[in-house]
Amino acid sequence: MLYVAWADGDLEPVEIRAICTRLGTTEGMDEDYQQFLEGWLDPENPPSATDLTTLLAAIRTAAASMPAGERRSLAALGVELAAAAGHETSAAERQALEAIETNLGLSGSEAVRRLLSPERAAPDPMGALPAFELAAMTRLLDGDQWVIRDKVRGILSRPEFSYRYGLDRDNYRAQVLDWAEALAVEGIGALSFPEDVGGGGDLGAFIAAFETVAFHDLSLLVKLGVQFGLFGGSILQLGTQRHHEKYLPKVGALELPGCFAMTETGHGSNVHDLETVARFESQTDEFVLHTPSPAARKDYIGNAALHGRLATVFAQLEIGSEHHGVHAFLVPIRNEDGTMCAGVGVEDCGDKLGLNGIDNGRLWFDQVRIPRQNLLDRFAQVDADGIYTSPIASPTKRFFVMLGTLVGGRVSVALAGLSTSKSALAIAVRYGARRRQFGPEGAAETVLLDYRTHQRRLMPRLATTYALDFALSHLAAQYVDSSADNRREVESLAAGLKAYSTWHATDTIQTCREACGGQGYLAVNRLAALKADSDVFTTFEGDNTVLLQLQAKSLLTGYARQFGEMNVFGLAKYLGGQVATAVAELNPLVTRRTDEAHLQDREFQLGAFDWREKHLLSTLARRMKKRLDSGMDSFDALVEVQDHVVALAEAHTERLILEQFAASIDGCEDSSLRTMLGTLCDLYALHRIEADRGWFLEHGYLESAKAKAIRQQVNKLCLKVRQQAVPLVDAFGIPDPVLGAPIAFS
Repeated sequence: MLYVAWADGDLEPVEIRAICTRLGTTEGMDEDYQQFLEGWLDPENPPSATDLTTLLAAIRTAAASMPAGERRSLAALGVELAAAAGHETSAAERQALEAIETNLGLSGSEAVRRLLSPERAAPDPMGALPAFELAAMTRLLDGDQWVIRDKVRGILSRPEFSYRYGLDRDNYRAQVLDWAEALAVEGIGALSFPEDVGGGGDLGAFIAAFETVAFHDLSLLVKLGVQFGLFGGSILQLGTQRHHEKYLPKVGALELPGCFAMTETGHGSNVHDLETVARFESQTDEFVLHTPSPAARKDYIGNAALHGRLATVFAQLEIGSEHHGVHAFLVPIRNEDGTMCAGVGVEDCGDKLGLNGIDNGRLWFDQVRIPRQNLLDRFAQVDADGIYTSPIASPTKRFFVMLGTLVGGRVSVALAGLSTSKSALAIAVRYGARRRQFGPEGAAETVLLDYRTHQRRLMPRLATTYALDFALSHLAAQYVDSSADNRREVESLAAGLKAYSTWHATDTIQTCREACGGQGYLAVNRLAALKADSDVFTTFEGDNTVLLQLQAKSLLTGYARQFGEMNVFGLAKYLGGQVATAVAELNPLVTRRTDEAHLQDREFQLGAFDWREKHLLSTLARRMKKRLDSGMDSFDALVEVQDHVVALAEAHTERLILEQFAASIDGCEDSSLRTMLGTLCDLYALHRIEADRGWFLEHGYLESAKAKAIRQQVNKLCLKVRQQAVPLVDAFGIPDPVLGAPIAFS
């Protein structure tokens, strides 16, 4: 006890007094022996390091032959050591030992282990066996596009796609262009283009390929997105057959590098009010593009600074005194030898936080002339006499149809965010399952994933990543099969999921970086690049906060239409149903139940998400109506309730994610996969309720005991998922050469 007390730090005066008092009152202890012990307890003359080393050696020597099972506490160890030396410990002595141990506040069994176990045990190199078939889980996540995903994985695993560190900006851009050209040769870029112009005619395959490339360098991903998704996609979706035949074969082969020039310095997400103008001159049968002010420069345009030769430029169409709104034009910006075309100005955006393999630039135009045929005229035509026609009568509807090219970009960026989350989790989980730190004396050091805090950091994010996978697969399928009937629904879904997925990626990558400590800060372990390169996902293809407001406005429109189309009887029935639902959901038996079966019941989880969304929607509608009734402008009214708007959109998106996760589980035929996915779904749902428990408590949907039970259940589920965490990230199917992080390799 003296050794442990002194080795653990100086004894406190109160501890010394307690020990001395006990020594003085112990029966049978002679005065000389008492003085000897008190000499060890003199704070003015503590034992030296040599004294403590000698004492420890004596203890270990004496205890060497003792059975491990008898080492229960310091007092018990002392009794056994005394017996081995031929001394019978009296009851009074035993009581004194136990009292002193208690007074010292020591964990006796732990102290004994530290005393007698100088070396740690070797760790068990084997982790938990998968509770499901890995290949089956990967196949489920890959979906119907597993063939193209496997092809892209194989291409990216080639030696020429190995990561290179320390490149300067020019060499990095050249490397990314080489990679992009290699993928173009394999036909990846032209997958979505029509077969009659050399494409694959498969939009779903292109989206799946894009998602898979996001496991690799993200500058390469954005290069592909700009060239084939935005630039090529704008020609495909906004142009007609003559544009397709003239341009798409070269675009798909990357023989004609291009740009998508929409964003302007002074207007950002506000495409409707951009300033670049395209005036039609009937005398020359040309459009004249002009940048009227520095704020109208096209900004942050990928491929503009170095490689792009042709740009899709969005500008205000003017014919005489008539203004027809924003339209898209094909504008040459460089000649084949790389020199700038007359009237086109360019400026490199310079070094960025990330994605420095992309040559982002600013473009402006000084009376640049292009043929009338360079108008992408699928939805609006201008003839040689300057007569404007369109199959879409409404200018507003025409504007939004033309912006449909952005929906594909948002779908793709949402999927790219998912892939970056998978990469980060694969690195952090594999590292956390092997990296050991601290632990009980004599036992193997504890792996990071066995710490609850580590589980709390990574397991809910792993569950959310799985949930997003199924939700985004649903979105991609909806987008591929979309028509005029459901286009607005798909746009709303894409806006919400793009925001949710990219915010999740930013949060997950940062958490994984921290979970890997200093190793996560090394460039070679890729978390630094993932963090820097994916950060812009939250603001390009639409700022996330703006997208959530667009989604919420769509929900409000649907809410108003729902009531507007009802007669008085339908309205009464609807409101009656709402009241009945609210009463049922706030029943004390529901708000108070804390048993595991109830908390893991999918009906309860979906009900909670649905109730939150409906409550936020109805209260937002009432707040908006109150302001509009008072005469407030609708824009100002929306600004006043923006926080409520964003909360509604987030709740709506989370409800959709949970519904798609649950539906995917119900449709899974493999029982082992279904069980594992069910556990992940429980963790996702309960963790999200826990994260928003303040709101649920505030509105009476939960009582405090239930909130505590949910927190406890999340802890249990984190531990359960932790046991399968490595197989779960292995199921993402990221090849080691593509993952590229040495700390993640077995």
